[in-house]
Amino acid sequence: MTDASQCLDLGVIHNECLVFGGPYSNHEATHRLLDEVRLRRIPSARVICTGDVVAYCADPQATVDLIRNSGIHVVMGNCEESLAADVDDCGCGYDEGSSCDLLSVQWYRYARERLSGGAKQWMSSLPRSIAFRMAGRQFRVIHGGAASINRFIFPSTPSATKREELDLSGADAIIAGHSGVPFSEFIDGRLWHNAGVIGMPANDGTPRVWYSIIVPEPCGIRVEHHALSYDHGTAAQSMRDNGLPDEYAGALESGLWPADDVLPVADRKRRGKRLSAETVQWANG
Repeated sequence: MTDASQCLDLGVIHNECLVFGGPYSNHEATHRLLDEVRLRRIPSARVICTGDVVAYCADPQATVDLIRNSGIHVVMGNCEESLAADVDDCGCGYDEGSSCDLLSVQWYRYARERLSGGAKQWMSSLPRSIAFRMAGRQFRVIHGGAASINRFIFPSTPSATKREELDLSGADAIIAGHSGVPFSEFIDGRLWHNAGVIGMPANDGTPRVWYSIIVPEPCGIRVEHHALSYDHGTAAQSMRDNGLPDEYAGALESGLWPADDVLPVADRKRRGKRLSAETVQWANG
């Protein structure tokens, strides 16, 4: 499990909080998400990002600036870890030679060259996990897995794997990012939750992106998945104007990832199937 010294403890959260992942250098989506935060009147102290502020899209520095100036909490993702260390690879965990691995060479080099030293220093200071309590339950926010920053956990990942991760975290709930797909699953009365990401669609055939609202209630906790529309056309054109891979620019418009090689077979079969904005109840006891 992540060293306690690298965990930011927010204490007890008594009101709703907003969680999202993967801004991915998508300035338009990030701006729209922060507008949503303001419309909902949720203070920055109760907004958490699961990491990978910088990745596929065209505006790495501007996106970092938006996030930093917002004052929200951010967990270190594998992209922050790699960019802060100024290494040659994004550390995403793609299989060597896969489509995603080959495409990552281009967008990672682009981002690495355009980020300021101050942005990279900020990335190095981010916590590797965030803890808080809500309605008597302990939450742990991570990027990928409890022990591995770039572990992919998808909806079809076996419950036994999620159970092991929850055991390792010592929490009642894990909020994770990295996989890019929003979902909630209960395992032995505990919760695995992924809010999805705002920088790239969820491979469901729509350009929408995703975030979550987590609400304490007298009877337990309500977890709401929310879809968000934004100016994806401008974001896609900006990628093309800057010579970034058209496969990802097209994904912003089509809602379909350029490759499914990172996905388990069961999740590949969900490609292009429109996701619904579900709400789940986590009852006391």
